[in-house]
Amino acid sequence: MRVLGIDPGIAIMGFGFIDKSGHKLTPVQYGCIQTEAGTPQEVRLKQIYESSCELLDRYQPDTVAVEKLFFNKNVTNAFSVGQARGVFMLAAAQRGLPISEYTPMQVKQAVVGYGGAEKKQVQEMVKMLLKLATIPKPDDVADALAVAICHAHSLVLNERMNGAKKI
Repeated sequence: MRVLGIDPGIAIMGFGFIDKSGHKLTPVQYGCIQTEAGTPQEVRLKQIYESSCELLDRYQPDTVAVEKLFFNKNVTNAFSVGQARGVFMLAAAQRGLPISEYTPMQVKQAVVGYGGAEKKQVQEMVKMLLKLATIPKPDDVADALAVAICHAHSLVLNERMNGAKKI
């Protein structure tokens, strides 16, 4: 099963495709979609949409996981990130892909085993779990891979729970 994890952003949207086979997780492709500051918002959203469509069509994920928005003080930034997130989700929905959402705490819990883990701990676990030579950069890419890993672990748990229900 191919899982796509997304760390939404208007300037940088991290993405990470991983393949899940049994308990084995294999990185397929990861990186980020970047837009230039100062570019009109609608142009940036169009760039994100077109890049998202291209990635979805090229790598054909079976399922998508997106990090839920968490914002503290910068409401303007949260709106922009929300719009970028929505544009990506539209591209995925147009392809009939199931979309799951996870909070940052859920991602940390699934990847590190502790919901209050530091960013560096999450990045190190992503590197270890996917057997990468280095931590993916920028941070948004490592975050997207962490979201994909979280979803892959959730799929395993759901399979086990559904198997238990059939008995």
